[in-house]
Amino acid sequence: MDTRYKIEAHRRARGAIRPLVIAIIAIVVLLAVAAWFLIIKPHQELLMAESGGHPSTPVTSSTRKAPPPANVAAMDDDQLLIEARNAMNEQRYLAPAGNNAFEFYLRVLEVDPGNQVASDALRETFPFAATSAEQAINSRAFDEAQRQIDLLAKADPTNFTLTILRSKLDAQRKTLNEQQQLALEEERARQEAAEKAEADRLAAEQAEAQRARQLAEQQRAEQARAAQQAREQAASAQTADATPATDSPSGTTRSAVLVRSAMARYPTAAMRARQEGWVQVSFTVNTEGEPTDIEVIDSQPRRVFDRAAMDAVERYRFNPAMRNGVAVPSVQQQRIEFKL
Repeated sequence: MDTRYKIEAHRRARGAIRPLVIAIIAIVVLLAVAAWFLIIKPHQELLMAESGGHPSTPVTSSTRKAPPPANVAAMDDDQLLIEARNAMNEQRYLAPAGNNAFEFYLRVLEVDPGNQVASDALRETFPFAATSAEQAINSRAFDEAQRQIDLLAKADPTNFTLTILRSKLDAQRKTLNEQQQLALEEERARQEAAEKAEADRLAAEQAEAQRARQLAEQQRAEQARAAQQAREQAASAQTADATPATDSPSGTTRSAVLVRSAMARYPTAAMRARQEGWVQVSFTVNTEGEPTDIEVIDSQPRRVFDRAAMDAVERYRFNPAMRNGVAVPSVQQQRIEFKL
């Protein structure tokens, strides 16, 4: 009987506790909601109104000229807080250096480490200041961005946002370095292309000059061959005039007479080397007036002009030598000179 009574009493007690716990939880929730709407939210709205925006709103640079650095060391706590509030209103969270809200608040904490106003302001302003540092990174003002990140680290060294900002700064620096390297490579490629074009132009000019020199050499060689041919024809005429003709009752006796000469071709290698010389050739004029058994007796320089001289003599034509009115073979010699 007593045991059943105790069990029933415990059940009734538990049933009475449950509504009490639920009521306590409901009161705590209501207090938290009231604190949010009555204390925390108005405080955040006040800070946002003073700073000119919302943490998600990008911070725009002031169109006014940046103020000069302030003499922070000479200010007391109240002056520093006033200057910090003015900087907040003008969105000078981290810049310019020496005259921004973070430096003022950090100076207050150096003088008064327990200053709650400065601590709360730095904590609440951190998102806005991080956005300012991010804008400095995006504008590739890397030195300024590094200064601002270092300033943020003084206020909250463990904030994960610093890791993100530093990673983004490193990535932007790497991207800029790659772009600069690419620009250098493109400039180098343009310079190499320009140098190649200049080299090609010079090579073309040199080739044209070489062709002009070769043409001039060919013209001089043609003139030399023409002069040689004229000299040979004059020598042949003199030989014909000097050879006496012996008449006999049986017929005419005379030496072979040159009727057609040929100009020797100047060897190309000798022309390029600007070489001159001569060749003494011996040959037999047959009864048809054609040179046969052509051979070089002497030459200077040796074997340079031999072939050209023999080819020229081979093209000579004669009236054959006559003995008593009958054509007979005769041996002739000819000196052929090669001059430029």
